[in-house]
Amino acid sequence: MPGSALPQLLRPRALKPGDLVVVAALSGPLHAADEPDLEQAVFVLERMGFRVRRAPLLEAGRHRWWSAARPAEIAEEFNGLLRDPEVRAIIAHDGGQTALGYLDLIDVEAIIADPKPILGYSDISLLHLVLYGRTGLVGFHTDLATPGLGGHWQAAPAPRRAVLEKLYAKLLTSDEPIGVLPATPSWECWRAGRAEGRLIGGVINRIVLAQATPYALPLGWFDGAVLFWEEAGGQAAHVWSCLQVLRHCGILDRIAGMVVGVPHAIDGLGAPDASPTLPEMVLDVLGDRDIPVLGNVEFGHAGPNLPMPVGIRVALDARQRTLSLLEPAVRPHAVTGPVG
Repeated sequence: MPGSALPQLLRPRALKPGDLVVVAALSGPLHAADEPDLEQAVFVLERMGFRVRRAPLLEAGRHRWWSAARPAEIAEEFNGLLRDPEVRAIIAHDGGQTALGYLDLIDVEAIIADPKPILGYSDISLLHLVLYGRTGLVGFHTDLATPGLGGHWQAAPAPRRAVLEKLYAKLLTSDEPIGVLPATPSWECWRAGRAEGRLIGGVINRIVLAQATPYALPLGWFDGAVLFWEEAGGQAAHVWSCLQVLRHCGILDRIAGMVVGVPHAIDGLGAPDASPTLPEMVLDVLGDRDIPVLGNVEFGHAGPNLPMPVGIRVALDARQRTLSLLEPAVRPHAVTGPVG
């Protein structure tokens, strides 16, 4: 288990035009019906200036139970990509329910020796949290390839797609901070206030699961952090339960701010039978903890994702409905080793 001191950030090297990005099956399988979306995702990445290759396990129809393959097979392929110097970034094809099966099989020494952006959300947010905890690696909580770049992006208005494409390219290639993320009218101030701190989060059930493993982040790492989370599927009561776990384990007493994604397909939110809305539920669990809360921000399962780099320092102003990335997610080419 990591020590209580905050980790020195391990930033990947900035990508260059022509660098190789590999789309990999890090969790769920590729269904034949989703092949066109995957092809579209490859096209988006190529338009950003990268070469793109599929990992061998990403084969339509290949699966083992709910996974693309056995966890050990996924870990073997993942480790091969981490060790391959030609591979400069890895984007997950989709989420799923598999990452818990190979957390103990990941070659963390390969990550420390040659850190690379690992992109995705959903089940992949578990990898971001655990690898941040074990190595300090910045986690690229971004859209997945198939349902994201190839799906939600294609359904978005053209101006929003252009904004996202420029944003992702800067995230991966520039050692300058992105600054203020592009807000939309959906953003809501649920509790006013300002905060600055390291960004930590993901799917709320994966945060809870990560804290139940030997790779849990020490509670001290949440001191002054800005916690971001989202959820998809299940019941409103499940979200409430996860928030209660965060309260019981002390995380809510330590964070300086909270950013909540757009909820997706959660039964029982604001239902006619007097069920709570998501803001009501969040504020009820927070109680008198005086921290800013910004809600309905576009990351997670509900649509095209704004990047939320795990470990990067951010500034939150809930009243003004702004969230700013104060540090770059990648390091210059000339710099080697961990960079704080």
